[in-house]
Amino acid sequence: MREMYEGAAYAEKNPGWHEEDAPWKAGHIAEMIRANSVKCDTICEVGCGTGDILLNLEREFPDARLTGYEISPLAFERAQKKTSNRTSFHLEDVTKLQSLSFDVVLAIDVFEHVEDYISFLKSLKRIGRATIFHIPLDLSVQSVLRSSPIMRQREGVGHIHYFYKNTALATLEDCGYRILDWKYTASRLDLPNQAFTSKLMKFPRRVAYALHPDSAVRILGGYSLMVLAE
Repeated sequence: MREMYEGAAYAEKNPGWHEEDAPWKAGHIAEMIRANSVKCDTICEVGCGTGDILLNLEREFPDARLTGYEISPLAFERAQKKTSNRTSFHLEDVTKLQSLSFDVVLAIDVFEHVEDYISFLKSLKRIGRATIFHIPLDLSVQSVLRSSPIMRQREGVGHIHYFYKNTALATLEDCGYRILDWKYTASRLDLPNQAFTSKLMKFPRRVAYALHPDSAVRILGGYSLMVLAE
């Protein structure tokens, strides 16, 4: 699956590299950092794509220095053009680098793409005092019954591992992380350019979530999980 990102396959299917989602994701990240009083003088994003999440965080935290790592040459080419005085980008596999240390490491919609995601998660732990993950919760009752939502994620954006809240948190704990905070994010409700079925599901998802968040997410899907860990 790595070839999908190092070559042109991912860019052909996702030419915008999800840049339109960056302000929304950065807003949730900033909210979690502030809610937990996390030191963030240095922020690293692993799998930074074209860099827009970091550039949004640069505005949120004017004293921070930010670094992005990406393995896709096409994404890196776009990110590099956005380099600023406080934000830099590197075309490198961060798991193969030594002696890195950051206050906060970000892995935003990343490890569901990685073949050996356990080793990947363990390698991230050594470079960050705190780590923030954003994890799509692809597994729900409706997605399993219909099957097409999971296959679209696999074929369109390269998800090869699928989680619901409990398995996502357990995976992080199995890799040595201690969970400090977590929250649901309404990715299918808030983000633009959703499929027609997602638009139809907005109202029932909101109503069900207001009544019982965990059950709504597990049955109807449409949410992701943001986790702060150390």
